[in-house]
Amino acid sequence: LKSITIPDSVTSIGYRAFEGCRSLTSITISDLVTSIGDRAFYDCSSLTSITIPDSVTSIGEKAFYKCSRLTSITIPDSVTSIGELAFFGCRSLTSITIPDSVTSIGDNTFYDCSSLKSITIPDSVTSIGKEAFYGCSSLTSITIPDSVTSIGGYAFQGCSSLKSITIPDSVKKIGASAFNLCDALIINASEKSYAIEYAKRKNIPYKVI
Repeated sequence: LKSITIPDSVTSIGYRAFEGCRSLTSITISDLVTSIGDRAFYDCSSLTSITIPDSVTSIGEKAFYKCSRLTSITIPDSVTSIGELAFFGCRSLTSITIPDSVTSIGDNTFYDCSSLKSITIPDSVTSIGKEAFYGCSSLTSITIPDSVTSIGGYAFQGCSSLKSITIPDSVKKIGASAFNLCDALIINASEKSYAIEYAKRKNIPYKVI
Protein backbone atom coordinates (compact mmCIF):
# COMPACT_ATOMS: atom_id res chain seq x y z
CA LEU A 1 0.00 0.00 0.00
CA LYS A 2 1.74 3.18 -1.24
CA SER A 3 -1.05 5.78 -1.38
CA ILE A 4 -4.59 6.11 -0.19
CA THR A 5 -7.47 8.56 -0.46
CA ILE A 6 -9.92 8.62 2.45
CA PRO A 7 -13.40 9.14 0.93
CA ASP A 8 -16.10 11.59 2.05
CA SER A 9 -18.09 8.79 3.66
CA VAL A 10 -15.43 8.44 6.41
CA THR A 11 -15.69 10.73 9.45
CA SER A 12 -12.98 9.25 11.66
CA ILE A 13 -9.73 7.33 11.20
CA GLY A 14 -9.80 4.62 13.83
CA TYR A 15 -7.43 2.94 16.26
CA ARG A 16 -4.39 1.41 14.49
CA ALA A 17 -6.07 2.00 11.08
CA PHE A 18 -2.83 2.12 9.09
CA GLU A 19 -0.36 0.90 11.72
CA GLY A 20 2.78 -0.59 10.20
CA CYS A 21 1.97 0.36 6.59
CA ARG A 22 5.64 0.96 5.95
CA SER A 23 5.32 1.50 2.18
CA LEU A 24 2.65 4.20 2.50
CA THR A 25 4.11 7.44 1.07
CA SER A 26 1.07 9.68 0.70
CA ILE A 27 -2.44 10.00 2.00
CA THR A 28 -5.33 12.33 1.22
CA ILE A 29 -7.80 12.81 4.04
CA SER A 30 -11.38 13.84 3.33
CA ASP A 31 -12.49 17.17 4.81
CA LEU A 32 -15.31 15.37 6.60
CA VAL A 33 -12.91 13.51 8.93
CA THR A 34 -13.14 14.89 12.49
CA SER A 35 -10.67 12.69 14.37
CA ILE A 36 -7.44 10.78 13.86
CA GLY A 37 -7.38 7.90 16.32
CA ASP A 38 -4.67 6.48 18.56
CA ARG A 39 -1.84 4.83 16.62
CA ALA A 40 -3.61 5.60 13.32
CA PHE A 41 -0.35 5.99 11.35
CA TYR A 42 1.98 4.30 13.85
CA ASP A 43 5.29 3.31 12.19
CA CYS A 44 4.29 4.44 8.67
CA SER A 45 7.98 4.95 8.09
CA SER A 46 7.77 5.96 4.39
CA LEU A 47 5.15 8.69 4.89
CA THR A 48 6.81 12.02 3.98
CA SER A 49 4.02 14.57 4.31
CA ILE A 50 0.40 14.82 5.30
CA THR A 51 -2.17 17.60 5.26
CA ILE A 52 -4.75 17.40 8.01
CA PRO A 53 -8.04 19.02 6.93
CA ASP A 54 -9.63 21.72 9.07
CA SER A 55 -12.48 19.41 9.98
CA VAL A 56 -10.20 17.43 12.34
CA THR A 57 -10.50 18.36 16.03
CA SER A 58 -8.30 15.72 17.68
CA ILE A 59 -5.09 13.82 16.99
CA GLY A 60 -4.79 10.66 19.08
CA GLU A 61 -1.96 9.21 21.14
CA LYS A 62 0.93 7.83 19.07
CA ALA A 63 -0.96 8.88 15.91
CA PHE A 64 2.26 9.48 13.93
CA TYR A 65 4.63 7.55 16.20
CA LYS A 66 7.94 6.81 14.43
CA CYS A 67 6.86 8.21 11.09
CA SER A 68 10.58 8.70 10.63
CA ARG A 69 10.47 10.22 7.10
CA LEU A 70 7.71 12.72 7.81
CA THR A 71 9.25 16.11 6.96
CA SER A 72 6.26 18.40 7.27
CA ILE A 73 2.79 18.44 8.70
CA THR A 74 0.16 21.15 8.89
CA ILE A 75 -2.06 21.13 11.96
CA PRO A 76 -5.20 23.19 11.34
CA ASP A 77 -6.85 25.65 13.75
CA SER A 78 -9.69 23.19 14.29
CA VAL A 79 -7.47 20.82 16.33
CA THR A 80 -7.95 21.25 20.08
CA SER A 81 -6.06 18.22 21.40
CA ILE A 82 -2.88 16.40 20.44
CA GLY A 83 -2.34 13.08 22.22
CA GLU A 84 0.73 11.94 24.11
CA LEU A 85 3.59 10.59 21.97
CA ALA A 86 1.73 11.81 18.85
CA PHE A 87 4.92 12.67 16.94
CA PHE A 88 7.38 10.53 18.92
CA GLY A 89 10.46 9.67 16.83
CA CYS A 90 9.51 11.75 13.78
CA ARG A 91 13.19 12.33 13.14
CA SER A 92 12.81 14.10 9.76
CA LEU A 93 10.30 16.70 10.96
CA THR A 94 12.01 20.10 10.69
CA SER A 95 9.31 22.57 11.76
CA ILE A 96 5.81 22.60 13.12
CA THR A 97 3.27 25.26 14.03
CA ILE A 98 0.82 24.44 16.78
CA PRO A 99 -2.50 26.24 16.27
CA ASP A 100 -3.93 28.53 18.94
CA SER A 101 -6.81 26.14 19.52
CA VAL A 102 -4.49 23.72 21.38
CA THR A 103 -4.32 24.19 25.16
CA SER A 104 -1.63 21.71 26.19
CA ILE A 105 1.39 19.91 24.77
CA GLY A 106 1.21 16.40 26.21
CA ASP A 107 3.89 14.08 27.55
CA ASN A 108 6.44 12.92 24.97
CA THR A 109 4.58 14.65 22.11
CA PHE A 110 7.71 15.58 20.14
CA TYR A 111 10.13 13.17 21.83
CA ASP A 112 13.24 12.48 19.69
CA CYS A 113 12.21 14.77 16.81
CA SER A 114 15.90 15.27 16.27
CA SER A 115 15.63 17.42 13.09
CA LEU A 116 13.09 19.86 14.57
CA LYS A 117 14.67 23.30 14.27
CA SER A 118 11.75 25.56 15.08
CA ILE A 119 8.41 25.36 16.79
CA THR A 120 5.81 27.99 17.53
CA ILE A 121 3.89 27.58 20.77
CA PRO A 122 0.69 29.66 20.78
CA ASP A 123 -0.75 31.77 23.62
CA SER A 124 -3.48 29.20 24.18
CA VAL A 125 -1.10 26.59 25.63
CA THR A 126 -1.08 26.42 29.45
CA SER A 127 1.19 23.43 30.06
CA ILE A 128 4.12 21.64 28.45
CA GLY A 129 4.19 17.97 29.40
CA LYS A 130 6.88 15.64 30.65
CA GLU A 131 9.57 14.89 28.04
CA ALA A 132 7.58 16.91 25.47
CA PHE A 133 10.69 17.94 23.49
CA TYR A 134 13.16 15.39 24.88
CA GLY A 135 16.05 14.81 22.46
CA CYS A 136 15.09 17.55 19.98
CA SER A 137 18.78 18.09 19.37
CA SER A 138 18.40 20.55 16.44
CA LEU A 139 16.15 23.02 18.30
CA THR A 140 18.09 26.27 18.79
CA SER A 141 15.64 28.65 20.46
CA ILE A 142 12.15 28.70 21.85
CA THR A 143 9.83 31.26 23.40
CA ILE A 144 7.35 30.11 26.02
CA PRO A 145 4.15 32.20 25.86
CA ASP A 146 2.65 34.04 28.85
CA SER A 147 -0.18 31.51 29.05
CA VAL A 148 2.08 28.63 30.17
CA THR A 149 2.11 27.90 33.92
CA SER A 150 4.09 24.64 34.05
CA ILE A 151 6.92 22.86 32.24
CA GLY A 152 7.16 19.12 32.87
CA GLY A 153 10.14 17.06 33.96
CA TYR A 154 12.77 16.36 31.29
CA ALA A 155 10.74 18.52 28.88
CA PHE A 156 13.81 19.76 26.99
CA GLN A 157 16.40 17.20 28.09
CA GLY A 158 19.04 16.52 25.44
CA CYS A 159 18.18 19.61 23.37
CA SER A 160 21.91 20.04 22.86
CA SER A 161 21.62 22.90 20.31
CA LEU A 162 19.21 24.94 22.44
CA LYS A 163 20.97 28.24 23.15
CA SER A 164 18.11 30.43 24.28
CA ILE A 165 14.77 30.00 25.98
CA THR A 166 12.53 32.82 27.18
CA ILE A 167 10.35 31.86 30.14
CA PRO A 168 7.55 34.21 31.27
CA ASP A 169 6.53 35.11 34.83
CA SER A 170 3.43 32.95 34.42
CA VAL A 171 5.52 29.77 34.78
CA LYS A 172 5.38 28.68 38.44
CA LYS A 173 6.54 25.08 38.08
CA ILE A 174 9.46 23.52 36.21
CA GLY A 175 9.91 19.78 36.58
CA ALA A 176 13.01 17.77 37.42
CA SER A 177 15.86 17.88 34.88
CA ALA A 178 13.74 19.93 32.45
CA PHE A 179 16.90 21.32 30.80
CA ASN A 180 19.33 18.48 31.52
CA LEU A 181 22.09 18.09 28.88
CA CYS A 182 21.28 21.49 27.36
CA ASP A 183 24.89 22.59 27.72
CA ALA A 184 24.65 25.73 25.55
CA LEU A 185 21.47 27.07 27.16
CA ILE A 186 20.84 30.53 28.59
CA ILE A 187 17.48 31.10 30.31
CA ASN A 188 15.94 34.54 29.70
CA ALA A 189 13.46 35.69 32.35
CA SER A 190 12.55 38.61 34.60
CA GLU A 191 14.51 39.22 37.79
CA LYS A 192 12.10 37.90 40.42
CA SER A 193 10.59 35.12 38.34
CA TYR A 194 10.41 31.46 39.25
CA ALA A 195 12.52 30.71 36.15
CA ILE A 196 15.48 32.72 37.46
CA GLU A 197 15.22 31.02 40.86
CA TYR A 198 15.21 27.67 39.06
CA ALA A 199 18.24 28.64 36.92
CA LYS A 200 20.21 29.66 40.02
CA ARG A 201 19.28 26.46 41.83
CA LYS A 202 20.27 24.27 38.86
CA ASN A 203 23.38 26.30 37.95
CA ILE A 204 22.03 27.13 34.51
CA PRO A 205 23.30 30.38 32.92
CA TYR A 206 20.62 33.06 32.80
CA LYS A 207 19.94 36.57 31.59
CA VAL A 208 17.57 38.99 33.29
CA ILE A 209 15.25 40.65 30.78
